[in-house]
Amino acid sequence: MTDEQPHILVVDDDTRLRELLRRYLSSNGFLVTAAKDAADARARLEGLEFDLIVLDIMMPGENGLDLTASLRRTSDVPILLLTARGEADDRIAGLEAGADDYLSKPFQPRELLLRINSILRRQARPAEPPPPPAAPTALRLGPLLYIPERDELRSGEEVIRLTTAEASLMRILAASPGVTFTREELAERSRDVGNARSIDVQVTRLRRKIETDPREPRYLQTVRGEGYVLRPDG
Repeated sequence: MTDEQPHILVVDDDTRLRELLRRYLSSNGFLVTAAKDAADARARLEGLEFDLIVLDIMMPGENGLDLTASLRRTSDVPILLLTARGEADDRIAGLEAGADDYLSKPFQPRELLLRINSILRRQARPAEPPPPPAAPTALRLGPLLYIPERDELRSGEEVIRLTTAEASLMRILAASPGVTFTREELAERSRDVGNARSIDVQVTRLRRKIETDPREPRYLQTVRGEGYVLRPDG
């Protein structure tokens, strides 16, 4: 994200909704490009850079979930999914594909705006030099350092990008290292993580970023029959 207007790509096969979103977001300070389907979106992504994609799930041809999974193999541009159904399975599938957030139709434009701004604020946080490893508020996870007050996961000078849901889960666990949280407790403490069924998805994704071998987690451990616990070094 730059100091200029954030550039958003809106992808939806509904012509009326696509135009309404384009006008609304433009009137709220965003530069907006619209695409009618996945193929149209891919063509625009080849020639333009975007700060965020608002993507409908239910589209003819390549749907939003497939496009999200495909983009995640080469890009970390934030993706906010729109779904006409809002069922748990749809939300979980979206998070598994790599989406940062989701919003069920019908929705209030104001809520969409709030979610977009929340994602962009996270992306816009400037990189700062990490504090010494011995800093009491930083948690060491092998070669990684998690800094709660900045909501940052670092590998040396590199900031490892966390989605909104991943960051929320990490923040909750890191606030009480060594304490086991049930899935229900984690879901209750954060609206970004989703429901209890979504917790397993977020844990799996977070492990890919903090564990050397996600199949044998050293730091984000499962407590059988109870839930999850973060056990940092030291």
